[in-house]
Amino acid sequence: MRSLVLLLLTLILMCTSGAGRPHVLFIAVDDLNDWIGCLEGHPQALTPNMDRLAARGILFTNAHCVSPACNPSRAAVFSGRMPDVTGVWSNQSGSLSRRHPEARLLSTAFAESGYRTRGAGKLLHSRGGKSFGEYYGVNQRWSPLSKEAVKYTRKELPSKATANPRHLTKDSLGRKVVLPLNRMPSDRKPTLTDGESFDWGGWDVRDTDFGDTKITDWAIGKLKEEGVEPLFLAVGYYRPHIPLWAPKRFFDRFKDDPGKLPPVKGADLNDLGEMGRKWAREAVTAGSHATVVEYGQWQAAVEAYLACTTYVDHEIGRLLEALDQSAAGKDTWIILWSDHGWHLGEKEHWGKWTGWERSTRVPLMVVPPGQRPGSLRQGDRGVTSL
Repeated sequence: MRSLVLLLLTLILMCTSGAGRPHVLFIAVDDLNDWIGCLEGHPQALTPNMDRLAARGILFTNAHCVSPACNPSRAAVFSGRMPDVTGVWSNQSGSLSRRHPEARLLSTAFAESGYRTRGAGKLLHSRGGKSFGEYYGVNQRWSPLSKEAVKYTRKELPSKATANPRHLTKDSLGRKVVLPLNRMPSDRKPTLTDGESFDWGGWDVRDTDFGDTKITDWAIGKLKEEGVEPLFLAVGYYRPHIPLWAPKRFFDRFKDDPGKLPPVKGADLNDLGEMGRKWAREAVTAGSHATVVEYGQWQAAVEAYLACTTYVDHEIGRLLEALDQSAAGKDTWIILWSDHGWHLGEKEHWGKWTGWERSTRVPLMVVPPGQRPGSLRQGDRGVTSL
């Protein structure tokens, strides 16, 4: 096992003080499984920028998260502590900073070591922005809509559990939109008036209407700033987290090349006990497989996940290009990681929060400064993102 946090802190200690220290670009991608080209998780994965990044450094091909949910996984990465130590077991466990205000976070450690710390987007699951010298937060989840635009009225709320859910709203250009885009009923209890996030589809709007594009623009601006102290820049992308929404052009390729379903085995849950089968089939963090199949949405969901992954890869490419063109480009460590994987019908499950590989295997790349493609090798030993 290797500790990602320990690796980064070791880099600080090994380097000389002041301007001689390297910069660090720390990229987190939400809910990204191994469906990227270099990990060969899906034959239609189109992620040229992440693939090129992997070729420049070390790609860990057998990396796994410490816990397959956003909150505990991110808390572990930023604190270096396992969930059994922090008590952050799930997304409902409360934030790390509330449970452990004394915890020395990764961003805090860099700041104490003389770094300018800048963060944007989803890094910790919540309340992580205060640990950075500058932090840029923006609505990523519901973009290109606002948080208010996706909220169901009390009158609409019961329809979330019917066969024909409808919520009328407007997009960022003022055009009428009917949600959910996939026209699928919700399997989750309609206890909140928030929008139904188990949805997918392309949006014919500007890239700049999406939160992930906005944080790329902000991060590029930080790369252009000059400073005496070295820079620790953490950028947290939200897609491919649900809702699986992205600019429409990233969906267009599937018109001629329809999405291929992941390989699944018949009766794959027969060797599980009753509780195991119930957990796999229940709409724990997304929707149920039975509903996806019933409404003929499996292929569309696969295409949407791949489209969102290509979209976020495009944003990562913009960020890396800006880094390479900056003064810090030749003296920057780059780390890319995901908090956990995601099921798309494997084991009759959708979402995260299982102990199967689809939910735990994650991309993890470490690129030292000045590396040329092919100069480092893959790491196939089992590692965790802690």
